[in-house]
Amino acid sequence: MIPLEHILLLSAVLFCIGLTIIISKKNAIMVLMGVELLLNAANINLIAFSGGDKGLNGQMFSLFVIVVAAAEVAVALAIVMQAYKYFRHSDVTDMDHLN
Repeated sequence: MIPLEHILLLSAVLFCIGLTIIISKKNAIMVLMGVELLLNAANINLIAFSGGDKGLNGQMFSLFVIVVAAAEVAVALAIVMQAYKYFRHSDVTDMDHLN
C-alpha cells in the first residue's frame, strides 16, 4: 500500500505544474491542460482521503469532478475554436476583445 504522504506529494506536484502552466502559458489549449492538471490533483486527494471512508463519498466526489471537467473542456474548446476562427490564433491575452 502506498503511504498517504506519497500520494499527497504527487498531488501537490501535479497542482504546482498545472498552476505554473496556467500562469506562464498564453495558448488557450495549454491553459486548459493546466486546469485539467489542477482538477486531477484534486481528484487524487479525494481518492486518497476516501481510503478509510466506508461510504465512498470521495469516489463519488471524484466522479462528479471528472464529469464537470469533461463538460468544462467541451465548452472551453468550443469557445477556443470560435476565438481561433476570429483571431487566427488562440492567445488568451486577446480574448478580452470578445465582448
